[in-house]
This record gives sequence, structure tokens and C-alpha cells, in this order.
Amino acid sequence: MASAISHILRRNLNPPVPLGPPSSLILLIASLALSMLAPVAAAVAQSPSPHDAQNGPWWKHAVVYEIYPRSFQDSNGDGIGDLNGITSRMDYLQHLGIDAIWIAPMYPSPQVDFGYDISNYEAVDPKYGTLADMDHLIAEGRKHNVRVILDMVLNHTSDKHQWFIDSASSRTNPKHNWYVWNDGISADTPGVTAFQKRFEHDGKVPPNNWVSLFGGSAWEWVPAVHQFYYHEFYKQQPDLNWRNPEVEKAAFDAMRFWLDRGVAGFRLDAIPTLFEDPQLRNEPETGGVNAQGDPNVSDIYTSNLPEVHDVIRRMRAMVAKYPGDRVLIGETYLPNTAELDKWYGGAAHDELQLPMDFQVADINELSVPKFRRYIDEVEHNPANGQPYFFFGNHDQDRLWDRYSAGVSDPTMKARIARIMATLLLTSRATPQIYYGDEIGMVTTTPTRIEDVKDPEGITGWPKEKGRDGERTPMQWDNGKDAGFSTAAKPWLPIPPTYTTTNVKAEVSDPDSMLNWYKRLITLRRTNPALISGDMRMIDTTNENILAYTRTASGHSVLVAMNFTGQPQSISLENTGNAKLEVLQTDDPTLVHHTVLGSTLTLAPFATYIAEVK
Repeated sequence: MASAISHILRRNLNPPVPLGPPSSLILLIASLALSMLAPVAAAVAQSPSPHDAQNGPWWKHAVVYEIYPRSFQDSNGDGIGDLNGITSRMDYLQHLGIDAIWIAPMYPSPQVDFGYDISNYEAVDPKYGTLADMDHLIAEGRKHNVRVILDMVLNHTSDKHQWFIDSASSRTNPKHNWYVWNDGISADTPGVTAFQKRFEHDGKVPPNNWVSLFGGSAWEWVPAVHQFYYHEFYKQQPDLNWRNPEVEKAAFDAMRFWLDRGVAGFRLDAIPTLFEDPQLRNEPETGGVNAQGDPNVSDIYTSNLPEVHDVIRRMRAMVAKYPGDRVLIGETYLPNTAELDKWYGGAAHDELQLPMDFQVADINELSVPKFRRYIDEVEHNPANGQPYFFFGNHDQDRLWDRYSAGVSDPTMKARIARIMATLLLTSRATPQIYYGDEIGMVTTTPTRIEDVKDPEGITGWPKEKGRDGERTPMQWDNGKDAGFSTAAKPWLPIPPTYTTTNVKAEVSDPDSMLNWYKRLITLRRTNPALISGDMRMIDTTNENILAYTRTASGHSVLVAMNFTGQPQSISLENTGNAKLEVLQTDDPTLVHHTVLGSTLTLAPFATYIAEVK
């Protein structure tokens, strides 16, 4: 199989991936040597994406790459990744074909939730660098055709933010109403649940049964004001009161601060949760308990309330005043595609450009019917909004593990990872790659509670082991700490897979996962059908192979993926029995330049991409 894959890969452009500092001089020389071997390929990788007026705004065709800043590259030897580390890897990002990086929160923070508890929206945490470092990163990104998107956490702040310190100091403080406060109710009130009574203070209990995502009541008592404040997430993350217009003004001012510095837009964290039911009604219980032992409840009164759309429309209008098609990406975890459609703003298209599609992202199994259904739903959304797909991020186990559960053969697991990369990068959706997925990094879950850093794991152990496993440092080479850091001990341990799964090992291996991703991105940049073509499912009753065509400007590409561990066939009647010229495959039986016939048979978990002639 290796020789077959090599044959296909060598037929196409295969730009090298420079390792960049802080690697040794030897690695730098090796990287330069690789560049000299493929100057044409490098030129293609460095050229701008086809983001012109004909194909729409840049974000419609961009490849977005999420960077968890603590884990990407440490530049100063303290064991924690930083902004200068990201900047040092710009060559890598450019040669991979990345158009924009989304950087998870790098603002000042007590790091209770590793940056998602912000204590100052208009600065950089000293652990990650300075404002000057951020300005330098943005400037270097511009030189490398890589835009910078920041994570903006608007639902809540840290309890160490000066806004909350003021708010919690007194009921008469001007900022008291910037957060969601409540007097609570008497513990003797009829209907009070046993869950509420667990959090009794001075005869008062929380006003309802709302449960924090990280365990316990979503209400925390503050003796100084004799009130509870609401927190959807950790108790150190109090929710802002978005019914107060002063909060909106302050939040928009913080966004302008970064827009003025040149960021390309924002990924809006937990954006459906900005508003809560003003009547504070109990959430319906859904049965059972969560990992923390709390009752499972619905979120109909704490998420996706209609008022949030008014805020997003005003936010979109504010961002639209800036040049360069600044973008708003939403972490829109929603119950169905119909709800997702509302976040585009309907026919007016005046809300988010790119709401994240969790219906597709959370399938978490190789189910052809489910992928076909949910992709078709978003493809035909009434707003005609641009889909946004992702299969990995800092809150999910690595895609390598999620989609190959139950499969032990390493070759088959790698093929499954290639399937997910192919689906991500050949669909019409704007794709988001999570750092390290392109080299096949795996989830490395802590085995002892003493090693857990994530608050979810700390409060939920052992049923919930947290998200540390998908946040381990990027694996650059097979040297000390995988080339991530020179520290005695990085913030999370380096997975043992780093000796073979790393950029240095994969850059020169045509069969590697890294080169599979690079080739897909090159195809996406250069093939007219994959740039702007319509997407249409074929052989739609087939439950084993997911297949579709992308068609535009007289060009058509067929993509077919076998989701099973046995050979499977697909009907090609919809392609008119045309000649197929292979563009990319990992099926050793399909390496020939042409395929004719009414059916196509794929090896187990194989992928096939071909030009329809």
C-alpha cells in the first residue's frame, strides 16, 4: 500500500514544511534543502488563496487552523506555549496552506479554565507575551498570508476581572448590575429541590435548579452582598448581564480594540448562552445524573434565547464598518440545523458569517446516513449560508480516536483519519483544522487525578477525565519534548507517540498524514470544482460509502469514502459512466490514471478523489 500511496502523492504538488525556530541549525538546513527540491510546489503553497470577488469573501474559502496557545510552541523555555512561539512557526502554517489561525484566549487570566476566564479583554497574559508580541504576530501573519482570528469570550469573565470585583463589592456599586445577581429564595419555599438545598446559605437557596457545566449549582453565594451570582461554567466565571446595555458597550469596545490592531475577526465562545430566562424558571429534568452527580437538566432557559440575535445583528453591523471582510465565527452548539440557520440572520445575512455546525461535528461515528443527512441539511439551509465544518477542537477527543473507536489496526486507523480529513477539506464548507490533527496526534488522557489540569476533570474524576488529553503540546520533532519546549517539564506531558508522529518525520514521508493534508489543501486551492463548486450527494441509498461530486465551471470532482472495514462498491451512474482521472487515493488498487465503468469498488476505509472527464 505504501508504494501505491507514494505514486499518487508524487504525481501532485507536495510542498515542504519548514520547521522554523526554535529548532536546531541542522533542522533548518534540512528544511532549506527540502525547499530546494520542490521550488514549484513551494511557490504554490506560498501563493494567496483564490479569494477574489468572483469566488466571494476570503473566509468562504479559507482553511482555518485552531491554535491552543499553551500547547503550540514555547519560545522562552517556561514550558508554556506563547505568541512568539506561534510567530516562529508562520513558515510551517503558510506551507501547510493555512489562511487564518484562530488563537484560543491569550488575554490576562487566572487560568482556572486556561484563558476562558478573562480578567482583562484589552491585554495579553504575560505567560503568552505582550501587546507588542501580538502586533508582531499579526504583522508576520500578514507577510505569510495568514490572518489572525481571536477567541472572544463574551458570556462571562473571570471573577478576578475588575468589573466583577466592583460588582461583588456592594449592591450599590455602579457595576453591580453588570452580572446576573439574585437574592435567592427561602429554603422552606414549597417546591425547592434537594439539589437546591445542597447550596443553602443563611436560610437562602439558589432561585432554581440550574446546573453549572463544571458541576454543582450554577449559582454562587457572595456574603458581602448577600446574593447569588449566576455562572453557566466554573464558579470563577460569572456570567455577564447582557440585558444591561452598558455590558454590550464595554464588550463591543473590547472587540474594537483588537479590530483596530488588525485582527481578521473573532470566534465567539459559548455565544448562545448570553441570555437567561428573566423569570428564572426551573430547567426540565432529563433523567439521571452527570459525572459530578448533579441532576441532568435541559438548557431551554439558559441557551439560545431569542434576544441573543439582536445582539449579534448589532455586533455584525459594528464589525462590518471595518475593511477586509472581518469575520464572526460562532461556537453555536444548537439542537438542530433549523436553529443553526437562524444564526446566519436569514435572508438578510446580518448575523454570523460562519456559525459552527455541531450537528456534523458531533456525529462521532462513521455513519454514512448521518453524515449524508446533516451535510445535506446545511447545504440546503434556507439562508443559503456558508457551512463551517470541524472534526476536532480543544473540547473534543482527537478525531483519530473518536472515529476509529473499536478499530485496532494502525493502518486502518490512519485511513479513517484520512477519511475525516478528506471530508473536511473537499466539502463546500469552510474547514477548521485543530493543531496536530494534520500529523495524526492522538488523545492522551491522564491516568491519575494528580496529573489533571482541566477543571472538568478535576470536578468529574473518574467518570469525567477532562480535556487535557486533546490539549497536549504540538509534536514538532523526535527530540526533547518533541521540539515544543526546552523547559525541564512542559505544562502537559508529551505523548509517547511523538517519536514517530511529528512534523520532522512526516514532512519527507510522502505517505504521511501531514502530506495527505497538504495535498488536500493544495487541491482545494487549485481545482475550480473544489474552490467554488456545488456539492451533490450521489448513490444516496448506499449506507457504506459516502460519495459526492463538486462541480463548477465545466469541472467536476468525485469524492468517495468507504466507511467500513470491508471492500464496498458504489454506483457511478450519476457521473454518466465518465472517465475518472485520479487526483488522490489511499487505495492501492486505484492508482491508475483512469477508471471506466458503472461501479467503483473501494478497499476497507479507503478514500478516492478523481476528476470527472
